[in-house]
Amino acid sequence: MNTQSAADKHGLVAGLAPTRADWTIDQGWKSYTAQEHATWKTLFERQTALLPHLACREFVEGMRALPLSADAIPEFAVLNEVLMPRTGWQVVAVPGLVPDEVFFDHLANRRFPSGNFIRSADQLDYLQEPDVFHDVFGHVPMLMHPVMADFIQLYGEAGLRAQRIGKLTELARVYWYTVEFGLVKVQVQGESDAHEALRIYGAGIASSFTESGFALQSASPHRIGFDLERVMRTNYRIDDFQECYFVLDSLDDLLALARIDFDPVYERLNRGPTYAPSDALSTDRVFQHGDGSYARNRIPDQV
Repeated sequence: MNTQSAADKHGLVAGLAPTRADWTIDQGWKSYTAQEHATWKTLFERQTALLPHLACREFVEGMRALPLSADAIPEFAVLNEVLMPRTGWQVVAVPGLVPDEVFFDHLANRRFPSGNFIRSADQLDYLQEPDVFHDVFGHVPMLMHPVMADFIQLYGEAGLRAQRIGKLTELARVYWYTVEFGLVKVQVQGESDAHEALRIYGAGIASSFTESGFALQSASPHRIGFDLERVMRTNYRIDDFQECYFVLDSLDDLLALARIDFDPVYERLNRGPTYAPSDALSTDRVFQHGDGSYARNRIPDQV
């Protein structure tokens, strides 16, 4: 599976044979060790201390409304007792990575596939394959919000069609720059008046201690107003911090985005440029023109 597929983290694991057609497995909650629960505790406490100040209100409210705590890795069945009545979604366990068509079918039917394993204690700050912390802590709070709940279902439907017509690369960029690494503009009440600020809603940022600060506070990345065709022409990094974050004016923009007719967009994408993650265009609506310092200074092949 190449790096531009539907959601790279949900690609096929070579040699892994599913026992069920939909690739779901039992979570195996009773098999988690004390060390694994301790790893969850460390990750949970770090992010819950950070995110009330960095994430959008909808994420924080979803996080607090769910049966999540530092005490233990959550049981999916318990999560679903709260999630399903709210937005009709449920979390299902899968063996880490699944094929694109399986991933999209789950989303189209309001099932969020989550890996059931948790990273080791020496991988707290970076993990290439998504674990239960990324999938549950990062994604599920936003699934409590009706707009995101509807958007991801519609994205799943669009993904199934994009796969059939060979446009998965372009559509994957929408998921990456919204659901995984999206920022949103909000009004923040200061001591004397309200002002605009950027906040996190993407799961890839919200589940990462280091990228939570980087995405909002570093001078290195570009922060650019979201434009669909611009996003669909822009490659992304899967092995390090993003060099560009796209900013929604409102979470409500996601529904309008999901309901558009993609066919004319796909047709236009057959012509014209593809952009690097580091590109900033004269036509961009720029919140911050990044200086690229992190990307220039990072050690090759290190994250």
